[in-house]
This record gives sequence, structure tokens and C-alpha cells, in this order.
Amino acid sequence: MSNKRAILFRRVGVGAVIVALGMSALAGCSSNNGSGNSPTGNAATGSDTIKIGVNYQLSGATATYGQDSVDGVKMAADEINAAGGVNGKQIQLISYDTKSDPAEATTLATKLMTQDKVLTVLGPATSGDFKATIPVANQNKIPVVSGSTTADSVTVDANGNVQPFAFRTCFNDSFQGTAMANYATNTLNAKSAVIIADNSSDYAKGLAANFTKTFTASGGSIVDQEAYVAGDTDFNAILTHIRSLTYDIIYLPGYYQEAGLIIKAARELGINQTILGPDGFDSPDLLSLGGAAALNNVYFTTAYSSLSTDPKVTQFIAAFNAKYNRDPNSFNALGYDTMYWVADAITRSTSLTGQGIADALASTKDFPAVTGTFTVDAQHNPIKSIVVVSLKDGVQATAETIPANS
Repeated sequence: MSNKRAILFRRVGVGAVIVALGMSALAGCSSNNGSGNSPTGNAATGSDTIKIGVNYQLSGATATYGQDSVDGVKMAADEINAAGGVNGKQIQLISYDTKSDPAEATTLATKLMTQDKVLTVLGPATSGDFKATIPVANQNKIPVVSGSTTADSVTVDANGNVQPFAFRTCFNDSFQGTAMANYATNTLNAKSAVIIADNSSDYAKGLAANFTKTFTASGGSIVDQEAYVAGDTDFNAILTHIRSLTYDIIYLPGYYQEAGLIIKAARELGINQTILGPDGFDSPDLLSLGGAAALNNVYFTTAYSSLSTDPKVTQFIAAFNAKYNRDPNSFNALGYDTMYWVADAITRSTSLTGQGIADALASTKDFPAVTGTFTVDAQHNPIKSIVVVSLKDGVQATAETIPANS
């Protein structure tokens, strides 16, 4: 990933900066690196700032994912600016709240690109909201990048064509569903499964399909498949039915809001089978919804775990703790990586334009992120590892990294 326009330095200790970006003189830097909702000042290519849009859910149903992502983005931007910025320019974050609404996300993406004149937009955090902004990105030739949009259809259209201005820092659901199915078979020795999936979510449906394909190809059987809709709170009928069945595991693709309630209700009904889930489980609210007693023998796939002993991770955790006085989760780490990745792409871009940055993002190789070193494939997906986390009383107890080629 090194070239004539950018040099990548590794962290050498807690509080140091991961990336020193740019070889031009670090002069004339603006002191404005804020994220207020009333942006003023230079255009995206102005004399002393580079404007980056931050278009995340800060309120509404998926606010926890958005706010956690933004915390990581802001931390990375602060570090980059403290190190001299990008090619001598300070990053200026222009941040809005999508309110967990795809229509609002689209409106704000348009505002960021056409009025605020940003070079790139980060977010939203969820696949449906992010996909809603892609037509705007393609029309304006401004990249949109998310750290957590795992649906396979995020970076390709209905015909399988690559979306030229859509990128992500996370793995996709084909890999996530496949990895968990392989883990169920090879590590947990599971032979049979029940699937309980959010039928209103492309995210959940894609995960369920990929899990089923891989699990059955390995000789496993799907005993039953049940569905719910986002926002449901009463799962008694589903759980009463599956309680009478014989199976080894439950695969529960969906978000923490319903997953926490389902797991709690299942344990209360005496359903003690192992429960597996995706990165949508990775929220502190899972514990408050499910309760510590219920959250045992639960595993989920995610991009990162604070249990890692990798120096990049331990140094990130220490720096995050110093800034926010808490341990970071995977959305914090993915937001952090996303900001650094975009900054790195700007230093490698042949022109300070949306097209130039998109080309640089697409050509990324061996980017050393906190959530795993990655290379971007032809469909704008990062080829990277995945982590399977187990919970004990609702707290991460183990974390096993599975390479991308597994």
C-alpha cells in the first residue's frame, strides 16, 4: 500500500498515532476539526481543510450502532489532525443524524455532497440505510463508506454490477454466515439447527441463507425455520413450538433489539441449546435486554474483540479508554478503521476528487486495520478475518479469529 504520496507508520506505543499521512509540508493547518451541524468555511478542496461527511444514526432504532461508529470516526480524525492532517490539510467532519431512517439518510447524503461539498461520506451503519444513499453517491461521484454494512447487496446492484462509489470496511454476510456455519459444524460439532430470522431484514435473510447453504453442505440439517419482524416483542408462539423439537443449536440472525428478548424468553422456557448470532448481537444493549443469566452458551460473529492480544488492538483499546473512559466495541473499531482508510486513500489518490478517492479505495492492498489487515476485492469488499465471540453471563469470555480463507 506504500507509494510516492503516502507513508504508513505503525503505532509504537499507547497514545501514538497509527498513521502519519502525506509527504507535503504540514503548514497552514486549520484548528477546525469539529463535527457541528452548521458547517462553514472552505470547500472540500479548500486551502486548509478536507471535508468528510458523517451520516450516521444518532437517534432512533439503530442509534447505538451509529453513535458507536461515530465515536471511532472522531477519535481517528482527532489523531490524524494532531499528526498534521492529510497532506498538510486538516480533516473537518460534517456530521448529521439520519434518525435511523433511510429516507433521511438519503436526504442528508445529498446535502453533504451538493451543499457541504464533502469529498467522501462515512455511514450509515446499517445495510438498508446505507444502500438508500448509494444512488446519490453514484450520481454525484462521491464515495460512501461504512464500517458495518454487511449485506451482500451493498456493493453490487441487482444485476451483480459493482456499485462504483460504495465501499465497506467490514466483511459481507456471505462470509459471516458461512463462517458461523463452519464454526457450528467443526468446533461445536452441531448436526442440527433451528433458524429464527428477522423476515423484514435483507441482512437477516442473507445471513440465514448463507448459514443454511454451508451447514447443510457439511451434512447438517435445518429442523425448522421461524420468522419474526423487526419491532416484535412477543416471541412466545415461536419459542413454544421449537421447545418441542430436537436440535443442537439455534441460529438467530438479526439485531440485538429482538435477539436480546428472544434469548431471554427462550431461557425462561427452558430452551438451553447453544444460540449463535451475527455482528448484530455486538451491542451493550444485548445484555440489558437479555439479562446476564440468559446470555450463556451464546456465540456471535464480529469484526473485533477487546480480548485480542494483538498490539494494534491493545494500543487502540488503551487510547480509546483514555478518550472515552470505556472499552471499545466492534462498531467503535470499525468506525476508527474507516476514517483511517479514507484518509489513507486520499493520500494515494491521483486527484483530490470523489473519483480519485474511489479509485484509491478500490486499489487498497494490505491495509493494517485494528479489525484486521485487509485487501479490497473486485466487488469493493475487504478480504479480512472474522472473530467468533462467546458470552459468559453476557460478557465476552473467548474470542477466536478465523482467517478469511477458512
